[in-house]
Amino acid sequence: MSEIGKDIIKAKQLLEKGNLVAIPTETVYGLAGNALNPTAVVKIFTVKNRPQFDPLIVHVSNLDQAKNFVESIPEKATKLAELFWPGPLTLLLKKKPIIPDLVTAGMDTVGIRCPDHALTQSLLQSLPFPLAAPSANPFGYVSPTQPSHVNDQLGNLIDYILDGGACKVGIESTIVGFENEEAIVFRLGGLSIEAIEREIGDVTIQLNSSSNPKAPGQLKSHYAPQKKMVIGNLPNLIKKYYAAKVGILAFSRNMDGIEPEHQIILSKSQNMEEAAQRLFSALRELDKKEIEIILAEWVPEIGLGKAINDRLNRAAAH
Repeated sequence: MSEIGKDIIKAKQLLEKGNLVAIPTETVYGLAGNALNPTAVVKIFTVKNRPQFDPLIVHVSNLDQAKNFVESIPEKATKLAELFWPGPLTLLLKKKPIIPDLVTAGMDTVGIRCPDHALTQSLLQSLPFPLAAPSANPFGYVSPTQPSHVNDQLGNLIDYILDGGACKVGIESTIVGFENEEAIVFRLGGLSIEAIEREIGDVTIQLNSSSNPKAPGQLKSHYAPQKKMVIGNLPNLIKKYYAAKVGILAFSRNMDGIEPEHQIILSKSQNMEEAAQRLFSALRELDKKEIEIILAEWVPEIGLGKAINDRLNRAAAH
């Protein structure tokens, strides 16, 4: 298994050698490598078993550093970065040639963001290069929100896991691109649509579900547990699957007739931030239980509820 610790200097030295390190962010743990080193980037794809048509996000310490890697930053993008960086916002911008095409799956745009985590901020500020860092898990599986999640699945394949505790947001960043100065949301995430629209006006939501994504996290089947998962009205689903051994992922209440240890509630107080923070851990926990199928319900489509439902939809797609 991989070593877990808080040694930023060790993480820095490994990254400078072209090795990979798992890093904490406010959203999920990332599998990080030198974004400007194609050999390191290939290692990311290899370790995750990730198809190279699925682009990576580049992590920087601040807006000024981001300007080194993109051709220009539209006015609305600048405003969003000034308001929400560091934070769960990725900007999809025209890249400079210094960013390898491998990072962007051959596209002329790069997803770039500034993570809100003190350890990773210190690491980024100490490095002479940005970090490409998709989620630190096998491709398509539930994203990791704790160091142990990373170690369980990638511990034999990476050198070091930088321990930043549990992720406080728990779902990936919101991805916003721009066409003709108009904002387009390509992935729902930890920054709500409402928060974005309050600052820059209406946005278009364009969530791809094909095998040719414009941004990370757009594939139809993603964030998925190994067990079958079905989403709908929980009482009806429990009746339908009465003969199966089921696990329950509920928004705010327990279901009658199901063993308590096979039920997980995302937020008894119906708090969307708490539900988002717990989502991936809950899916992992249910996936380990001796059950045959996971039954889940949609959450209200308010705030981060849209992003939670997006993750549920993709988790059940396979």
